[in-house]
Amino acid sequence: MQVDVNSAIITTTIIAWVAIAILVLSGARALSTARSLKFFRMRRTRIVAGWRMLLAALVLLAFNLLFIRFGRDIAATIFHPTITPTITPTVTLTPEPSLSPTITLSPTISPTPLVSDTPTITPTPHVPLAVEVEFTSVVTPNPAAVFSPLLFAIALDENFLPIDPAIAFQNPVGHLYAQFTYDQMTPDAQWTALWYHDNELVHYETKPWDGGTGGIGYTDWEPEPHLWLPGEYEVQIFVGYTWKTSGIFTVEGEPPTPMPSATPTRTPTPTRTETPTRTLTPTRTLTPTRTNTPTITLTPTITLTRTRAPTATITPTRTPWPTLTRTPTATITRTPTPTITPVPY
Repeated sequence: MQVDVNSAIITTTIIAWVAIAILVLSGARALSTARSLKFFRMRRTRIVAGWRMLLAALVLLAFNLLFIRFGRDIAATIFHPTITPTITPTVTLTPEPSLSPTITLSPTISPTPLVSDTPTITPTPHVPLAVEVEFTSVVTPNPAAVFSPLLFAIALDENFLPIDPAIAFQNPVGHLYAQFTYDQMTPDAQWTALWYHDNELVHYETKPWDGGTGGIGYTDWEPEPHLWLPGEYEVQIFVGYTWKTSGIFTVEGEPPTPMPSATPTRTPTPTRTETPTRTLTPTRTLTPTRTNTPTITLTPTITLTRTRAPTATITPTRTPWPTLTRTPTATITRTPTPTITPVPY
């Protein structure tokens, strides 16, 4: 009984000391990292968490000291010690070999397992070659850059904090965000986000870092609704070629069926029409009538104007001789010769 109580006290004390050390280190780290955060809300949350861990470590330390001092006495009042009887060894008579035959057991053959469970080796995340060729930044990233674990949500608030983060989403998912916090980032350094579904790359983005050295960031994906296949998804974050953090979520339920698209009809290639020349004033041509033999008609018109002879008037006065009026000359009026227009047959 005494040995069991001592063992329990020693084991409890060791566990308490380990817990105290973890709380102190975690609280001190939270207070130190809170100074580097530029957002007031995150800095205040980190400071409050650090002081809570230090206070819990102090309470656990006081409890551990009291347990070391009064633990045995309390255990003795609860568990009363009992007297363990001493067993007197008895003499065992060994029969003679001739009187008691010995039975030899046949050895049994243990079946050899056909398949042995070999632990699989999880490969280190890496950037695929098809994504590496799209790197454009020549800035060397800071190897000390750190990223927090990813939080998944279908919406972010005005401070880029996830609204109702979860690790399982029901179809249709729509727009999904993977939010994180970061520190000690180098501006314009290449960073990459890879989205995997059942170890198959379904989406990625890679570009020079356009944020600050510390703060909040996210990567997102909004595919067509029917592309959210059910299963497990993993998002990996890289800075340069170095993996920084990952996150896993699942999608449940079948995706919606895509709407059928109309079959496109083939449109013939239009031929190029030359630009017509511009005619200033089009002339209208009358349609001629077909005449077998053109008839030429010349109609000269001669108009003769005849003036009567003047009447002699007898006057009382003597006129030596009347004035003779010459005979008027004939006036010929000619009509212009018509122009002959050949008529096509």
